[in-house]
Amino acid sequence: MTYTTAIFYFFAAILVFAGMRVVTARNPVHAALFLVLAFFTAAGLWILLEAEFLAITLVLVYVGAVMVLFLFVVMMLDIKLDKLREGFWDYLPLAGFVSVLLVIEMALILGSRHFGLEVMGTPAPHPADYSNTKELGRLLYTDYVYAFELAAVILLVAIVAAIALTLRRRKDSKYIDPAAQSRVKRNDRLRIVKMQAEKGPGARGQGSGEEGA
Repeated sequence: MTYTTAIFYFFAAILVFAGMRVVTARNPVHAALFLVLAFFTAAGLWILLEAEFLAITLVLVYVGAVMVLFLFVVMMLDIKLDKLREGFWDYLPLAGFVSVLLVIEMALILGSRHFGLEVMGTPAPHPADYSNTKELGRLLYTDYVYAFELAAVILLVAIVAAIALTLRRRKDSKYIDPAAQSRVKRNDRLRIVKMQAEKGPGARGQGSGEEGA
C-alpha cells in the first residue's frame, strides 16, 4: 500500500464515520458539526485528486457559509428533541429498505466495470505551473457550455418561481415607487400660500386694555 492510498483510506474512513454520525446523532448541533467534518474530509479527498479549486470551494462555500447558517438556525430555534424522536421505529423498516436499495444501486454503478482502477486510475502528476481552475473553466465554457448554461437557466427559473410562490401582497400595504421619488420636483411637494395678517377679537381687546392701564 502506497502513501497516497493510506491517506485516501484514512480520509474515507473519517468521511464514512462522519456521515453516519450526521444521521445517528441525537443533538442537531452535533449532527451539523459532524457534517462540517465530513466536508473537510471530502475536501481532503479532492486535494488527493489534484482538484484544489473544488476542495477550496467546498470548504469556503459549504463550511464557511452554508454550515454556519445551519448552525445559527439550529441553535436559535427551540427544537424539541423528544418530538424529533417520535415515530422513529415506525419509519425504520421503510428507511432500511430505501437504504439497502441505495447501497445496491451505488454498488452497481460504482463497480469495477465503470469506476474501477483499470478505467479510472490515479491521475498522472502535473507540472508546477498546472492550474486545474483554468482547465475546469476551459471544460465548462467549451465542451460543457450548453449544459452549464442550461443549469444556470434552471436555477434562475427556480429562484423566480420560489419568489413568486412565497410573495404575498397585502392590500393595506403602502408601496413607494423609487423612480417616482427621484423624478419629484420642489413644486410637486411644496406650495407657498400668501395670506394677509389679521388680528382677532381677542387681540383687539388685549390692546385696548393695555392702553387704559
